[in-house]
Amino acid sequence: MGGRWSAEQVLALAPDATSARAGRSLSRPSPWSGTGTTDVALWGECQGSGKAPYQVVVDITGPAYLCSCPSRKFPCKHAIGLLLLWSAGEIAEAEPTAWATDWLTERRQRLTTPAPPSRTKATPKDPEAAAAAVAERAARREDRVTAGLEELDRWLHDQVRQGLSRLPHEGYEVVDRVAARLVDAQAPGAAGTVRRLAGVTGSGADWAGRALEELGLLHLITEGWRRRSELPAPLAETIRTRVGFTVKRESLLAGQPRIRDAWQVLGSRDEVQDHLQVRRTWLRGRATGRDALVLSFAVGGQSLDVGLVPGTAVETDLVFHPAALPLRALPVAEATPVPAPHPPPGTDVAGAAGSYAAALAADPFVELVPVVLSDVRPAHHDERWAVVDTAGEAVRLVGGEPWPLLGASGGEPVTVFGEWGPRGVRVLSLWGDEGMVLA
Repeated sequence: MGGRWSAEQVLALAPDATSARAGRSLSRPSPWSGTGTTDVALWGECQGSGKAPYQVVVDITGPAYLCSCPSRKFPCKHAIGLLLLWSAGEIAEAEPTAWATDWLTERRQRLTTPAPPSRTKATPKDPEAAAAAVAERAARREDRVTAGLEELDRWLHDQVRQGLSRLPHEGYEVVDRVAARLVDAQAPGAAGTVRRLAGVTGSGADWAGRALEELGLLHLITEGWRRRSELPAPLAETIRTRVGFTVKRESLLAGQPRIRDAWQVLGSRDEVQDHLQVRRTWLRGRATGRDALVLSFAVGGQSLDVGLVPGTAVETDLVFHPAALPLRALPVAEATPVPAPHPPPGTDVAGAAGSYAAALAADPFVELVPVVLSDVRPAHHDERWAVVDTAGEAVRLVGGEPWPLLGASGGEPVTVFGEWGPRGVRVLSLWGDEGMVLA
């Protein structure tokens, strides 16, 4: 990369969406001191939750990164924040500090000094020692997560005791500090839920009810983590996921069964979250009737996965992430899609509502449930746009204007696929006389 990088180039380096979001929150001058840059490096000190600031240095010729924070991600959020600050022209040229010079000099020496020839074969690691080291790292992270969630729980009790009316006046910075503490505690999933609270607070006439829902979910996370050893294994895995623990692809493939089926691609939806593109693609197995969600991510100029096309089916194996309601899945291998013009069996509005209730009973954190509704039509119902079935039961349409659905259906009964959530259903596709149409 030559010259000063763009923000998109910086965010493309982030190891995941959480790191990108956290880095953006640090891309302002206030937490930084002692910053400087040359034509090959930049450095600075970032104030975190502890007394001593984190020392951060980036070799922009690599790039390569050094940060004194405990994160095992490269680059960490502090390096991303420093790079974004530099990208915005907020860092002036200066002479490197002693600690930055030491690291840069050592790095140059490593790159220019040839490694001595190996005279003996590398000694394999002691499997027991390696396993013990992994267990020790995992225990340290769990301790940090526990401390962070205990602090979050105290903050939640403060909000309930003081009353929700204070939230709109405290502003985003208060919520962001709570979220930043959770990121430092290696609980990025809980941090994301906290930040979502900021978008709800004070927005709309029913903001208090929605804010209370978010606070309730956060309380469930803290209580679930505290009692995780008492929970059924699938629900405990759900709690770990909501806290921010991830499962590596290799572990998933080795530890979970493979489900083979002809998976029909029902619909997909793209979103942009802090310069990160996310595609949700929903599948349903023809033989098993099982629903699956495949996620695809892209940053910067990267492209989203285009292998799963709505209106087609793929014969392949899926591996599901462990959870109380296992929906997210990983395709084991690529497969050639074939046309699938006919919809899978659907249900009416009451049946779909029952499926959503059952999903919530299994996983109280579930946000969206895939549904196929048969013989429904768009209509104006109780002063809102809705889809109505033959029994007159209706569910509210959310996510935009109804005109594309009206135009595609012609106002006639059709089969639709959508995401059912707490506010209603978002229709993603439908089947009419000419096959599948994206709505």
